[in-house]
Formats: sequence, structure tokens, C-alpha cells
Amino acid sequence: MDLLIARNPDPDSSLPYLLRVPLDEGVLVFRTKGTWPRTGALYCHPVPEDEWPTGPEIVERVALRSCRRRGAAIDVIADRGREQRSQIVFTRARGRETVFWQSPRTRKQARPNVRTPTARAAGVTELEIVVDAHERYPYTFSGQQVTTRRQGLRCGDYAITDPQDGRVVAAVERKSLADLVNSLQAGRLRYAVAELAALPRAAVVVEDRFSQLFALEHARPAAVADDLAALQIAYPAVPLVFCETRKLAQEWTYRYLAAAHQWAGTDSAARDRAGLSAPDDMRAPGAAVPTGSGAADTGGEPAATGETPEASSAQIREWARARGLEVSDRGRLRADVLRAWRRAHSG
Repeated sequence: MDLLIARNPDPDSSLPYLLRVPLDEGVLVFRTKGTWPRTGALYCHPVPEDEWPTGPEIVERVALRSCRRRGAAIDVIADRGREQRSQIVFTRARGRETVFWQSPRTRKQARPNVRTPTARAAGVTELEIVVDAHERYPYTFSGQQVTTRRQGLRCGDYAITDPQDGRVVAAVERKSLADLVNSLQAGRLRYAVAELAALPRAAVVVEDRFSQLFALEHARPAAVADDLAALQIAYPAVPLVFCETRKLAQEWTYRYLAAAHQWAGTDSAARDRAGLSAPDDMRAPGAAVPTGSGAADTGGEPAATGETPEASSAQIREWARARGLEVSDRGRLRADVLRAWRRAHSG
């Protein structure tokens, strides 16, 4: 007894696979999106048995130990060492019959058995969050006192800006587990975190559990965990937070940005230390240059407004480390560190 997955011969269908499920009382055929519910539950569209092609292009053949209907679900137990158990569940969604194919891992991930609070974060009555224009499926922050505005961000996917000069105060980069691993292995994540480290406050939020790193099949889990740990050591000012589900990641992003909004509005000393009134490259694209700040219309570059204040190498090193920049303990400072310090203290 085998569970068969074949290519869907219909080129116009958005579900690229056909799933053939053998039961004692007959055979069920579904159109579906994947070959196994590994990272999320798969939607299945029931079709007549005669839609199964005469000469199917088999993608995967899974030997089964058991395949039985139990109430509103079909328990599928594969005869192999890993990914043995799954369920095909018949349920209702938005008033109509729906079928999902899920595994124990995806079911547990989808239902963390918590209810997100509706209380305002940090007592902020109204928070405006800038959403990067390139975000395809952005957070909506429904149920919270949040307004969103789409705008291009130089780094991060969600941010808040200083109402006085439009500079980015804090940003959050959102990652699914697959995107996190791919960008880490390709080297893109390090550059993204380096850009985030130049902001006063920033973080990376992952829509999954840390334990799922060790269930990866197409990457060495230990190597991925080591690379993430090394990234956190290199950029300690940018925390990497695992939030189990997309909904919880959205909640964490909302409360993090609200706390940053509170910090930026009340702690003027911290604002000065963070250089919120300094480098123009922290400004959200399209934000106006504030008058009286010493910045002129120079195409986004800060205008020369006088000599850079004197500072020792130790002071510059302390300033750079507070922003997550890598500096040596001894010797000459790198040119990019000096340049960043001078831009932050010009004028």
C-alpha cells in the first residue's frame, strides 16, 4: 500500500501536485501544493478519482504502514524512519468544507495554545509603523492601536521614525526559518545585520522555534547554529529572536517598536548618545531634512558644518562598539569607523 504524489498535468492549476490516498473503502484524490507537510499544513482540494492521470509522472512514492479514517481525519503512517506520521483533516473554514494535510510538527507550530494580549504596548495610545515597500505580505497589526505607512526602508522591514526629523529610530527585520537559513548561507544576512547595527535600535525576528534549526534536512543544523551564534557575537546590539509563529512574531515586533518609541520620546540623553540627530543615512527615504540641524540639500550627504570635535581613540572605540561595529582593541582605527564617527558628530 503506497501513497502516491504525481505532477498535476493541468497547467492552469495553482496546485502543482496530485495526491492519491489509498483507503479500505476506496481511493481519494486531491490536488495539493507540496509533497509532504514539512514546514506548514498543505491545503488539499478534493477531485474525482478519474482525474488521476492514466500515465502519471510520479514525484514521490511513500510506502505506508497504515492509512485509516478516524472520524473527520485520515491517519497516515509512513513506513520509514523519519516523517512517518501525518493527518488529512476535513474541517470548515469561512463557512465551507476544507481539507488540510498536516504533520504533528506543523499542527503544534500552528497552535501554540496562547492568546495574544490586546493591551497597549508601553502605554502608547497610537503608534505609526513604517512598513518597507518591498514587503509582499506585511504584518497588519490588527487589534492594536497601530497605523501603518508603506515606504522604502534602507534596512529592516518594519520601523518607527523620529517625528521631528524623520530618521529611523528602530527597525525589525522579519525572517521565516527558510529565509533565515538561505540568507545566512548566502552571506546576505551578515550584511543586513551590519546595516541594522548602524541604527539606534534594531532586531531580527524569526517566525519559528529555535528547535526547528535542528530539524533542517537541506543544511547542517550544527553549522547553521554556529553561524547564528557567531553573528550574535559580532553584532551584539542586534538581537535575534525566535517567536514560534508569524502571529507571535508580529506581536513581538509591535511591542519592541512601541518600547523603542517610548525610549526615543523620553530619554533625550540616550537619543544624543545614539546620534539620532546626526547621520543623514539613517533617515527613512523621502524624509525631509530638518531645518536648523546643519544639514543642507547635498543629495543626502551631510554638509560640512565645521571641524569634527576632538576625541580619543578609546572614546571612538567605545562609541563604535555601542553600535555593534567591529573595532580592534589596539592599533589604528579603520577608515570606515572613523568616517561613521565623523558623520555622526559633524555639526
